[in-house]
Amino acid sequence: MTGAGAEHTSGAGFLAVDSGGSGLRVVVGTAGGPGPLARRASREPVRTGPRGIKPGHLLEQLLPMARESAAEAGVGRIGTVVIGAAGLATLGDALRAELPGALGRELGARTVALVADAVTAYVGALGPRPGAVVAAGTGLIATGTDLARWRRADGWGHLLGDCGGGAWIGRAGLEAALRAHDGRQDGSAPLLARAEERFGPVTGLPGVLYPRTDRPAVLASFAPEVAACADADPVARGILRAAARHMADSAAAVCPPEGEPRIAVTGGLLKMGDPLVVPLEEELARRLPHARRVEAEGDPLHGSVRVATDLTTGCLTLPEDDRMLTVTTVPGG
Repeated sequence: MTGAGAEHTSGAGFLAVDSGGSGLRVVVGTAGGPGPLARRASREPVRTGPRGIKPGHLLEQLLPMARESAAEAGVGRIGTVVIGAAGLATLGDALRAELPGALGRELGARTVALVADAVTAYVGALGPRPGAVVAAGTGLIATGTDLARWRRADGWGHLLGDCGGGAWIGRAGLEAALRAHDGRQDGSAPLLARAEERFGPVTGLPGVLYPRTDRPAVLASFAPEVAACADADPVARGILRAAARHMADSAAAVCPPEGEPRIAVTGGLLKMGDPLVVPLEEELARRLPHARRVEAEGDPLHGSVRVATDLTTGCLTLPEDDRMLTVTTVPGG
């Protein structure tokens, strides 16, 4: 049996997980008690293979942390498990096929939810309310719902999209530096100076960047330099204005058009401060005048905990989706 209305487990604890690029974070708690009681973390990201995210590697890390946390919290049995996972939408077929049964056997779980990290970020930021969340870090993805279905925009990676994200800003800044080096129009001498300070002579940039497997992170590392130049450099300022427009475009693509939906922006890109945040607020107000701009309540782990507590108490109102959020009742769990 699957469904957000699946029978919930009374008197048992929950396990909430955030699996991302920096590893696993785990919380064990009880919905009827004080909430989260024990936490664990691993800095090893779950590996992927030909079948996508590897269930065996996730379980290898997760099960010891879950058992240790349950013992610390005094939880006799984990009845509900929520796995929030980066890449679930496109790389999660093996997880969907294998995890519910494995978690039922190993932990006695009765209800297992597999949730895309874009959804846990949404729920962490806004809770179960209509609206839109833009997650802006190295990449960029927008997620929205009217509580009937999920919508997503961008998140296509640094070669095909993630427009307005950190890698996009950094790449645009380096492109402007190279234009200045060549003597082409719309180049930026300040960005050229900063690029050479960080990476050495810009003639060597292709050799620095192209062989790297972590190109998005390397590109994103230059985004703060663009922000640092924005006050005095119109080219850098224009890059950040363009990034703000892209972010607002993605938000508008997923935000419910009716009512007064909420909109939040999360992610490390906001640490760039006013050079990005000011034009972003202006673009969001222009594109989404009916939406209410709010600060994010919490992060993706907070979102996993919220889904877990709502499932445990039988009050989950979020829409299911084959790729974004699936809930399974495990026979015999």
